[in-house]
Amino acid sequence: MKTVKIGLIGFGFMGTTHWGVYKGLKGAKVTALADVDPAKRKGDISKVVGNIGGGDNSKPIDLSGVTVYEDAMKLIREADVDIVDICVPTPYHADLAVAALKSGKHVFCEKPLCRTAEEVTKIVAAAKKAKGFFNVGLCVRAWPEYRHAYEYFKSGKAGKLFYATFRRNSPSVAGNAWNDWYMDGKMSGGALLDLHIHDVDEVNYFFGKPKTVEASGVNAVSKGGIDYVVSNYEYGGGVFVVAEGGWVAAKGTPFEMAFTIVCEKATLKLDASGYHIYTTDGKTLAPKLDVKNGPTGWHQELSYFVDCVRKGVEPTKYQTLDSVATTMKMVFAEEKSIATRSQIRL
Repeated sequence: MKTVKIGLIGFGFMGTTHWGVYKGLKGAKVTALADVDPAKRKGDISKVVGNIGGGDNSKPIDLSGVTVYEDAMKLIREADVDIVDICVPTPYHADLAVAALKSGKHVFCEKPLCRTAEEVTKIVAAAKKAKGFFNVGLCVRAWPEYRHAYEYFKSGKAGKLFYATFRRNSPSVAGNAWNDWYMDGKMSGGALLDLHIHDVDEVNYFFGKPKTVEASGVNAVSKGGIDYVVSNYEYGGGVFVVAEGGWVAAKGTPFEMAFTIVCEKATLKLDASGYHIYTTDGKTLAPKLDVKNGPTGWHQELSYFVDCVRKGVEPTKYQTLDSVATTMKMVFAEEKSIATRSQIRL
């Protein structure tokens, strides 16, 4: 089996999460790493904190055999890698992604794709011209429960959609990241862009682009960011779709991700009790999930992308460039709706 070599840029919560996935993935190896923090370049991740999952960060990571860089652009120029995996703060995604695509590398970029609509256009143009493949870390598309619900809904077994709600609430992420960048709204876009985007993307993934979006949001804990948001999506025909989420809850509050999709033949539901399908004839189903590549969407998406790179097959199972661009258009429409207190037509 050919070993796919990976250059990992950024060694915070998502970078170390990706590292852990790659370590357990046969035929994948991180051979280059870039981070501005000298401690992380030595494998010290003791200050890395996340809002979901996570393991023991007290022990340093063994980076023997890994070429380490301070400058991410130098890694892109010099490292002998097949994939450049970008896990740095959002405002740096566009320049790094475009440079890596132009270098001929395959690129996996963490969500959100970028910070502005102008950067979306820039990245999409570069990706369409590139030799390498490009995917974005919208991991919930690959999360086993969401993926099963998606396939069940798309199969028509649930019947016509009546309404759907998606929810994502996180404990506070203040102090969790390099330079506390999550709490700088200009950098992160607040929970709207960094957290809620997953459910915006699920709305797009399940139901397509809505006709209009109308959102309300509040700035509660960050400097200028939208820390809690509720969005309504209009599809016509009496269909009602809502997504809400935020990162205002006290530290220690359990992370919550949930959905309820109500259709004419079945209701699909994920909550603290697990994922179930309730049929209108009174049955309760607990579907067997596909977890052969791992229990999370991170495992699923990265193993799939690595396999596509190894085989030279374009990775379209979970996303296309156009679908990611639509998600970004939707979330920026929500940002505009909150600012103008108006309904935005897409």
